[in-house]
Amino acid sequence: MNLLVTGAAGFIGSAYVRGLLAGGTADITVLDKLTYAGSLTNLPVGHPRLEFVQGDICDAPLVDKLTAGADQIVHFAAESHVDRSIDGAGTFVRTNVLGTQTLLDAALRHGVGPFVHVSTDEVYGSIETGSWPEEHPLAPNSPYSASKASSDLIALAYHRTHGLDVRVTRCSNNYGPHQFPEKVVPLFVTNLLDGERVPLYGDGRNVRDWLHVEDHCHGIDLVRTNGRPGEVYNIGGGTELSNRELTGLLLDACGAGWDRVEHVTDRKGHDLRYSVDWSKARTELGYRPRHDFATGLADTVAWYRDHRDWWEPLKRGVRR
Repeated sequence: MNLLVTGAAGFIGSAYVRGLLAGGTADITVLDKLTYAGSLTNLPVGHPRLEFVQGDICDAPLVDKLTAGADQIVHFAAESHVDRSIDGAGTFVRTNVLGTQTLLDAALRHGVGPFVHVSTDEVYGSIETGSWPEEHPLAPNSPYSASKASSDLIALAYHRTHGLDVRVTRCSNNYGPHQFPEKVVPLFVTNLLDGERVPLYGDGRNVRDWLHVEDHCHGIDLVRTNGRPGEVYNIGGGTELSNRELTGLLLDACGAGWDRVEHVTDRKGHDLRYSVDWSKARTELGYRPRHDFATGLADTVAWYRDHRDWWEPLKRGVRR
């Protein structure tokens, strides 16, 4: 089988590809533009079942060529940092919306499926209590989440209109090795390891559910292999923490105190709480998170401590 994976030089996509190469038999083609968040150091370049192609998912001729040789598609490629989308939404709309539509058109032309579209819990907006089921109306609040919600709807429309085998996943916040150091966990860890301060938005009450990247990838592959066409599957981690609670855990893990925390002005439109109901994936697909959060976080901190050669070059120009 030939699998086309977009955006797989990034954090989550590369973890997915590494897992498949370690435990599967598929031949994998990675299409990645290698923007600031993508790096070939995340991939086992030279593996006999891996082909890497540098390119843009908005490049219709290139996408068509690669899709013609694919049996299935797993689509990770996206602009994903909320703060960057607040500063300028154009790139997010182009990549996340038009890029997804370009891939869907090519998949339809060549009869490729399943087409797994990887999305985010942020499309639901913010929830005070309880957890979102997959049927909950979408109410995104940032330009990033709005662009992802748009791409979700376009992908599902290709299933309903054309019968394309589209399957959508929506995950909670990921953590783990190889995450670009503008995201909160690697940003805080690398700043603390360097003796710097860490920025905590507002009062730190914002709550997120935390999901180890390998558990997320496991869930995605269950959707690819056993999911139903036209369905959405939430993938959660089962560990809800406020940003203040997460900060405390990271300070402890790095041997630092609260004097290293700088309270900064809250993000515009900052969603208070995310929480997905992933009972559908559990019931239909047998999905369960495999990583205990305490152990997973400790292992993640240790990875960044041991891999300065990976993240130090990336810290230049990153928001702090």
